[in-house]
Amino acid sequence: MVNTASTTSTTSTASNEHINLAVGSTRWQFEKRLRHTTVLQSFAFDDVGLRLYVAQVMQGGLRLAGEPRAYTADERRHRGDLCLNQLDYQGTWLNHMYLLGFGHGVGLGVETGPPGSAWIWTEADARAGGTAAFGRGISRFAFVNGETRRSTAAATSYPVAGSTANQPSVDMEFKRLAVRHRIGSRLRYRVYALADAAEGDFTVPLHDFAQTATHPDPNIGLQGFALHGNYLYQVVGTAYGPANPPSDHGNMHVSCTDIRTGRQVQRTRTEAGHSLDYREPEGLAVQRTAKPRLCMGLASGAVGARRYSIYYKERG
Repeated sequence: MVNTASTTSTTSTASNEHINLAVGSTRWQFEKRLRHTTVLQSFAFDDVGLRLYVAQVMQGGLRLAGEPRAYTADERRHRGDLCLNQLDYQGTWLNHMYLLGFGHGVGLGVETGPPGSAWIWTEADARAGGTAAFGRGISRFAFVNGETRRSTAAATSYPVAGSTANQPSVDMEFKRLAVRHRIGSRLRYRVYALADAAEGDFTVPLHDFAQTATHPDPNIGLQGFALHGNYLYQVVGTAYGPANPPSDHGNMHVSCTDIRTGRQVQRTRTEAGHSLDYREPEGLAVQRTAKPRLCMGLASGAVGARRYSIYYKERG
């Protein structure tokens, strides 16, 4: 495996201009509700059908058809049970799916087709570890309102043999798929042609590089990532608390890595949504507009009544 640079050369016309992370942030959606009362984990856009998809861990106390009993919130996290929400661009909740045994929802992608259709990319085949379960592979499936889908090895792709904590991000503009994964203690990304990935062909990645330093404090974990053009964006940070007080406006950082070289080109702290209570960064996605927007998800509200907000940085 290559250490830092791409595994193959590419002649893609993907954008050579990245979104400037130092620009101010604009509020897009503010303290919206999801189907469940847990925080959002990740989100992605269908910019054809104008739909927003948001993944969250299922709340405790629910018993779905075919389940022997209701499970607690902790049990849902350890099982890798997710609720996938579909909303419009005003933040109005529309539909949902239940994804059982898929993972923690750190990464999410949407592959768009004709209006009204969307293929969802998520982690899959969850393996419990620590406080949550993470996917040993990734899965692609059609969004079907109200469906309960159970993860199976037969419906899971395993792009990197022996890896854990697999998470996807889709770049529809340049037709690519990024897969974040862990091999031992090493966190890496691979980028594939979306058409090949959709056919289950992961033999020749376009790029393969290590995760760069996302925060001054290496103990603060990643909360989301997004691929767009020749750049991969990451967001890290924790919720407000004694070590991260609201008066300091939080420890949230965003960064940008050039996927062709594996080198970080920018990293900055952001105070987006600093007035929110709780304020935990959750999820990152690029919205395709006339000027691409790097959208950052933020959870707020009390336990049992979480809400989400989205702020963005727009390319000049």
